[in-house]
Amino acid sequence: MNQDALAEVDDFTFLPGTVSLVEEVDHRILVVLQDGRKLLGVLRSFDQYANLVLEQTIERIYVGEQYAEKNLGLFLVRGDNIVLLGPIDESREELCVKGLTKVTLPEIEAARKAEREAKRAQWELKQKMNQDPWS
Repeated sequence: MNQDALAEVDDFTFLPGTVSLVEEVDHRILVVLQDGRKLLGVLRSFDQYANLVLEQTIERIYVGEQYAEKNLGLFLVRGDNIVLLGPIDESREELCVKGLTKVTLPEIEAARKAEREAKRAQWELKQKMNQDPWS
């Protein structure tokens, strides 16, 4: 394509960097953090470092075939901790939890603790099996 043809292309189809978040202000978004937490909330503000202000924020916790939602309210997310974010299609949001059982927060915390302990025990067993038997 030559320069004239490129000039005719809509310049606003892609906004680089955090400026692309302008289109998501006042819309529900999903934010995945480095520690694995998944936050859903209404994007109210952001800055050049991708720090976000979310309103009506919930943390959705998944363990196996169960999930729970924890209300967090107004929430500030530091941009350094964001792995992924994107808009939520509210008409299809219920498909994300289809086939999963909604449980209470104490139940999901107990399930998460049991899952972590099982993973730790599995890791310790794997480490033990990888040790040199002659040392």
